[in-house]
Amino acid sequence: MNLPLDKLYMSNRRLAILGGMLVAWIGFLPDVGAEIPKLTSDGFAVPQPGRHFVFPRDHGSHPDFAIEWWYITGHLTATNQSSFGFQATFFRRALVPPGSTNHSPSAAFADDQVYLAHMALVNKNSGEFLFQERLNRAGWDAFSSTNTLDVRNGNWRLRLAPKSTGAAEALELQGSVGADDAFTLKLMAKKPLVIFGTNAVSRKAADPSAASHYLTFPRLAAAGTLTLAETNLTVTGEAWMDHEFSSSQLGADQVGWDWLSLQLFDGRELMAYRMRHSDGSTDLFSTVAWIDQPGQVRQIGPDKFQWTVLAHWRSPKSGADYPSLLRLEAISPATGRPETFIVQPFVADQELTGNVGGVGYWEGACRVWDDNKREIGRAYMELTGYSKSLKGSF
Repeated sequence: MNLPLDKLYMSNRRLAILGGMLVAWIGFLPDVGAEIPKLTSDGFAVPQPGRHFVFPRDHGSHPDFAIEWWYITGHLTATNQSSFGFQATFFRRALVPPGSTNHSPSAAFADDQVYLAHMALVNKNSGEFLFQERLNRAGWDAFSSTNTLDVRNGNWRLRLAPKSTGAAEALELQGSVGADDAFTLKLMAKKPLVIFGTNAVSRKAADPSAASHYLTFPRLAAAGTLTLAETNLTVTGEAWMDHEFSSSQLGADQVGWDWLSLQLFDGRELMAYRMRHSDGSTDLFSTVAWIDQPGQVRQIGPDKFQWTVLAHWRSPKSGADYPSLLRLEAISPATGRPETFIVQPFVADQELTGNVGGVGYWEGACRVWDDNKREIGRAYMELTGYSKSLKGSF
């Protein structure tokens, strides 16, 4: 979808009213004092306030929680000036709680944990979008360390690189899409790790068990090699990494979420998620997190931001009707004044159809504009629960 910017800026408020997609200005984090259970009804851990994170251990796997993912998205430019977006996601799902005897003890093919992984690559110049999914049981072909960041699914791997004295943390990523396209990247932290939420817990719903521990490297310098068919390209760029672990990400009436990571050219970042109810309305636990140049995080609730969908794109594969142009207006905690971000995908079709894992969603590279038609950053946007509800999956 390519909407002319003049038309966009002349019509965005009219479209917002017609679309009825304005987020209500309501209080942030109601009922945060609700009692938080230690375990879910089926025996998995629930994120607890005040958790003290220990690294590198907490970069690794947490099998006492049911759901975990390591998520890297980024933008790359090759020496020939071609540009790309990439996604590499490693999911872990526990099928039985720790200590359960109702599973196979086999180390080669265990049935207590499964690993889903997604790799995607978009060529911003040609518009070509490629993706691949894998699903494996824990064992020789899929693994995650509980001591450090080291997660693998087949020959796809993400791990913490050996750290020299005084050096910033670095990650090593190896991924591919099909037999002909691959990337090998080193990702160096340009900003310190940040922790989203309140008192180490990122709440997603009124149900106190719908929460996660949410750790992020908001800006990583990326460098490495991208292989397209038989051509090797030297690439550089920037990436974002999320690591979340929880046992439930959704409340009873939530069907999915819209998520954004913005990396602005002025050195700031924003993370935003809008938890959606079955009627399309926004949950009170939605948030925008501002990260300033030094790396300090300040979060605001939906009483201080507006999330407006300006256009849609309908998938010819799934039939899902996804937002394809977004206006985010948020109050800056630093100035107390609103700032506007227009998020526009580089390519309309960046849908991962979920043929292997059963969960389809849209995840794509985007450019970011301000209200004065200036390009001010890059983003990745994730849109879930549009092809079908995620209830029961997360």
